Amino acid sequence: MPEPGSSGLRLAFYGDDFTGSVDVLLQLTRAGWRSRLFLGLPDPDELAAAAAEVDAVGIAGIARSLPTDRIDAEVRPALTALAELVPPIVQYKACSTADSSPTVGSLGRVIEIAREVFGQRSVPVLFAQPDFGRYTAFGHHFAAEGGTVYRLDRQPTMSNHPVTPMRESELARHLALQTDLPIGSLHHLDYVNAEALAALLAERTDAAVVLDALHDEHVALVGAAVAAGASANRPRFAIGSGGLSKGLGRALGRTGDGGGDSIRPLNPTGPVLAVSGSRSPQTSRQIEDASRNGWSSLPLPLDVPDPVGAVRDRVLAELGAGRSVVVATGDSEASAEGDELVAILAAHLAALIEAALRADATSRVIVCGGDTSSRVVRLLGADSLTIAANPMGNVVVCALASTESWLDGTEILLKGGQVGPVDLFEQIRLLGSDGP
Repeated sequence: MPEPGSSGLRLAFYGDDFTGSVDVLLQLTRAGWRSRLFLGLPDPDELAAAAAEVDAVGIAGIARSLPTDRIDAEVRPALTALAELVPPIVQYKACSTADSSPTVGSLGRVIEIAREVFGQRSVPVLFAQPDFGRYTAFGHHFAAEGGTVYRLDRQPTMSNHPVTPMRESELARHLALQTDLPIGSLHHLDYVNAEALAALLAERTDAAVVLDALHDEHVALVGAAVAAGASANRPRFAIGSGGLSKGLGRALGRTGDGGGDSIRPLNPTGPVLAVSGSRSPQTSRQIEDASRNGWSSLPLPLDVPDPVGAVRDRVLAELGAGRSVVVATGDSEASAEGDELVAILAAHLAALIEAALRADATSRVIVCGGDTSSRVVRLLGADSLTIAANPMGNVVVCALASTESWLDGTEILLKGGQVGPVDLFEQIRLLGSDGP
């Protein structure tokens, strides 16, 4: 296994949405690593300077929500910049539910681009993340929801996803619909040890190889096998979930105590603003629970000329009175759909957040929806983020860094649709306090 270069950089990554990018930070923080996440492609000198100071550097992107013909312009410059840092591994962080299709967020197109950038014959792929209820067995993927593990094409949320509904649980077949390149798989019965698995991966001629994992021992073994395939002068490229990040963190070595000064003091508690572009049933349950606990729940009316203006004053008044607020898209009909709708929603929600922060009405924000949250944070204009708190499981509250005083230091939870318990909003509101 190659040692980190002279800069000490062990891993570089691109996340195809912001919530997934933060998950990588969490996994690496647990391994004792120092990491920095840029919210978009930074200046080359800034990226190189960060790489010289930390164990891992990442770029949070929006490829998961992009039409296939726009993925190259988003992904190729980022992967090229990360490859030029020459870390042992470059990871493309994909969602643990393999969100992608031939037309939106195409991972097949990502594989094509990566093979050109890295000159790599075969790309290891691991979507499993067992500690998050995501499993791959004999090439088929499974995801938990409500305490039940479903095959992915029968999981209630993913089988009915509004943008990338899952129709196929066999991941190699799912990816093969997105590229003309050959996609294969390796099953856990072939996992004798990390060295043997690394040798099997080295022999593959498929453009990408989907790997099984049913528990953390499999994750650790895959991470070690992928790391073993890296060389001293050319990064190894891999696609995977936070499970792969966890495995690589173990394989490439601990550097600290599992967090330490990576976790910063929290802002004083106060009213929280939550905004939602997510249509996930779990997010709906979380909003209902917040309403029962005294939050003001306001719909964002998409069928009026100025949706933000229609709710801004009410949001500021409620926050000013010390009451937390959640703004969701409601049932009003929008004139747009697909990528255009995501962009419109993000612009409206970012404008509401900016108004609340500029008015000093809150210092803690929740943004729901993987696709939406990525765009919202870009629109707000933050430069980078670090982990402020990890209150439970894979839930991470981050602190934004910005040259704008109204934005710098804001605590933000970027919540994927299926993430968190039903009472998540209240738990985040009370974070750092001794009670209500």
